[in-house]
Amino acid sequence: MWFKNLQIYLLPAPWAITPEQLETFLAPQAFNPCTSLEMLSQGWVSPRNNGMLVHTVNRQMLIQLGTEKKLLPASVINQVTKARAAEIEEQQGFAPGRKQMRELKEDVTDELLPRAFSIQSSTWAWIDPVHGWLVIDAGTPGKAEEVLKLLIKAVDKLPLETLRTVLSPVTAMTGWLLNDEAPSSFTVDQDTELRSTGEGKATVRYVRHTLEADDVRRHIEAGKQCTRLAMTWNDKISFVLTEGLAIKRIAPLDVLKEDADGSTKNDDERFDSDAMMMTGELHKMMSELIEALGGQLKENDGAAKI
Repeated sequence: MWFKNLQIYLLPAPWAITPEQLETFLAPQAFNPCTSLEMLSQGWVSPRNNGMLVHTVNRQMLIQLGTEKKLLPASVINQVTKARAAEIEEQQGFAPGRKQMRELKEDVTDELLPRAFSIQSSTWAWIDPVHGWLVIDAGTPGKAEEVLKLLIKAVDKLPLETLRTVLSPVTAMTGWLLNDEAPSSFTVDQDTELRSTGEGKATVRYVRHTLEADDVRRHIEAGKQCTRLAMTWNDKISFVLTEGLAIKRIAPLDVLKEDADGSTKNDDERFDSDAMMMTGELHKMMSELIEALGGQLKENDGAAKI
């Protein structure tokens, strides 16, 4: 198993919470399916379907947020509400007022919810108590916030900070392209986005296209900055770095796939082997990327607490 996106947060290193303690903290927010009158339900699920909410591999902790959401489009609610309102108008001789329409809409929603389809999804999170990482496999900060909200509720006074670096990703990526030189251990791939800082926000995107240094330099000298950049680390992992310091489109390359132990006998052994490789390699990649961005901003330098 490999995370596809990384939203990165900081914990004290080492973090003193044990897997057993975290299990106890998460238990009150264990996932329960939606009731007939609930649109959304979220809670912690067992990463390995064995009843345990925390799965530990080589001191690394994996947890998983489960989400169930009812599919009840607003257009359906409005259509049924409109039909009911027409019936009421015919019965009472005048159209329902604003308050009556609001109550009618609530009644229709309650009536339709038990018959609505639902979809389930999950979001992985990785806690590295040794090096002080909390990493969420989420494509957007909003999706990561769902995990953070419940985790902060579960762990009292969770000492969590947002990751900030001395150089902003935009400044660093623009500099790498301008100088046609990637930081050590990294190479620049064929996808990038350059956006103007002017009012029009003119944007140029390269998709699976060789980046010609002179062309890119002209865009930068014209006032554009790099907001997304595809890169490869150490010939092992490809990814896209964004202006918000999120890491997206992570893909382990063939050299890692060849290193994976193909002799494991069952799914549990294979999962643990993959998780050990993933957390080990991603830790090294993130550390070197942060170093390339000038290192972490410490709390007294302006790092933001959550």
